[in-house]
Amino acid sequence: MARKSKTAAANQEITPSDQAVEGAELLVAMVETHRTGSNGHRARMDTGLKAQHELDKIQQQIDHLQALEGQSAETHLHIRQLHDRVNDLRREISTQLNAWERTELARHPQRPYTLDYIERIFTDWSEIHGDRGFADDPAIVCGMARFHGEEVLIVGHQKARDTKQKVYRNFGMPNPEGYRKAIRVMQVAAKFRRPIFTLIDTPGAYPGLGAEERGQAEAIAYNLREMARLEVPIIVTITGEGGSGGALAIAIGDRVLMMENSIYSVISPEGCASIMWRDVMKRDIAAAAMKITPDDLTALGIIDGIVTEPPGGAHTDHAQAAELLDKVLQQQLAELKRLSVPELLQARYNKFRNMAQFYTVEG
Repeated sequence: MARKSKTAAANQEITPSDQAVEGAELLVAMVETHRTGSNGHRARMDTGLKAQHELDKIQQQIDHLQALEGQSAETHLHIRQLHDRVNDLRREISTQLNAWERTELARHPQRPYTLDYIERIFTDWSEIHGDRGFADDPAIVCGMARFHGEEVLIVGHQKARDTKQKVYRNFGMPNPEGYRKAIRVMQVAAKFRRPIFTLIDTPGAYPGLGAEERGQAEAIAYNLREMARLEVPIIVTITGEGGSGGALAIAIGDRVLMMENSIYSVISPEGCASIMWRDVMKRDIAAAAMKITPDDLTALGIIDGIVTEPPGGAHTDHAQAAELLDKVLQQQLAELKRLSVPELLQARYNKFRNMAQFYTVEG
């Protein structure tokens, strides 16, 4: 009887919270085991995003456990340890993602968009509308704001998450009037000596008939020329997709940065695969061949820096993603403000003039 009573008492000490923690530990252990090769070495998973998805579910369970009341100190310690293990796994998986997996993360519907970053990094935001010629394009947002007390201009592509807003924002694909609005307000910023920040996240410029009739190509080309001449610091950040001329039209800057899980390319991997092999399912091969990831583009000298994201990607923590970007923007702006206008323009010219030069020919 005494033995039975001790067993019953032991069972009563195991609370639902403890059981939930044990369940979460088991799930984390399963992910860790799945990532370990049969020979005991870490093996790269072709399903890195699947593992990220599993960790997202585990993190939701851990967040729920943290919110429960009446837990012991030991239970709180176990929860913190679980949180650290999940973050370590996320970091490890992030370093091993291939180009196509990063493309999928760049397109994640919960990634922060331009207005999300504006809300968390800038203050006194005042949006400016219209190109003074045809219409206002909601796919590009422009406005004045303050960045740590300094007056600046922000231009960025704006996607959306629900169907109604996606249609309103045209899925983040600007028409010519969007690019004309962008350069109009950039020229105003240059007039008043305000630095310019651009945030890029678009599959590309809208390819519709109306856009072509209204001069899509001319609007993009005009922006390229005029941005190269602006006499204020311009810092460009690719936060998600940097698609073709639609991205480049607001990407001529003194510093071009990329978020850790963003892409920058002349065409989508699906488009490249369709042209090269007439098979869209070879998009992963195309993504690897195109060199569209931040690491590849840094090695090629196309971009100037990579902005670290929270473990698992920017979609997991908008506030932390904004904080990490904020620090880099402060550093880059401080460096650019030390340059005189002639130095700034010459450095910008040299930056883009020297791209894609890989061989030296002696005369």
